[in-house]
Amino acid sequence: MTTTGQELTMDIDRLRVLRALRLKGRVLAEDLPAATGVPAARCAELTDQFIAAGHVEEARGRLKLTVQGRDHLTGQLAAERETLDGTRIKDLYDEFDEFNAELKSLMTRWQLKDPDTPNDHTDPDYDQAVVDGLVDLDVRFQGLLAHMVDAAPRLAHYPARFQHALNLVNTGDHSWFAKPLADSYHTVWFELHEDLIGLAGLSRVEEAAAGRAE
Repeated sequence: MTTTGQELTMDIDRLRVLRALRLKGRVLAEDLPAATGVPAARCAELTDQFIAAGHVEEARGRLKLTVQGRDHLTGQLAAERETLDGTRIKDLYDEFDEFNAELKSLMTRWQLKDPDTPNDHTDPDYDQAVVDGLVDLDVRFQGLLAHMVDAAPRLAHYPARFQHALNLVNTGDHSWFAKPLADSYHTVWFELHEDLIGLAGLSRVEEAAAGRAE
């Protein structure tokens, strides 16, 4: 049986929603569209289906995967990998590693002026220099990100997420550089990194041992 473009999109929607729930742990339903690139009505439809199937549960107003849901997602991600060019994914991941090291350096500069001096963000020139570094990195990273999306279509929501965070940083809301409980630039980067690790058939433990985990 031939898979249609609509069926493929629907499968990607399901994977994106499940993956967002796994990455974020506990998610407000209204935050899923921005985190997945899936329209709100479709997110609501899917979460209802996942709840009915026992893959998702609601706790204190937030959605999370059940154990059954995590197992289901693991199987779905394994099936996705079978449809992709694993060698190409690993090559792209190797290229990503260089950018990842650069972002980690920027994050360190954002948090510390030197090893003994936390950045209290009272020096606008210092902060702007770090933001300028992030903007420069983003410009250079977009080409690689486009290749990632071409190799793994499920990642197609990432460019808009990066752009949204960077726009907010550039308008002066610097919390969107590394804000942990929002789709800040660093949060989106971390989630992309996790997706690339999984798509390459690796694990966070392996990457930490190799010194490539954030």
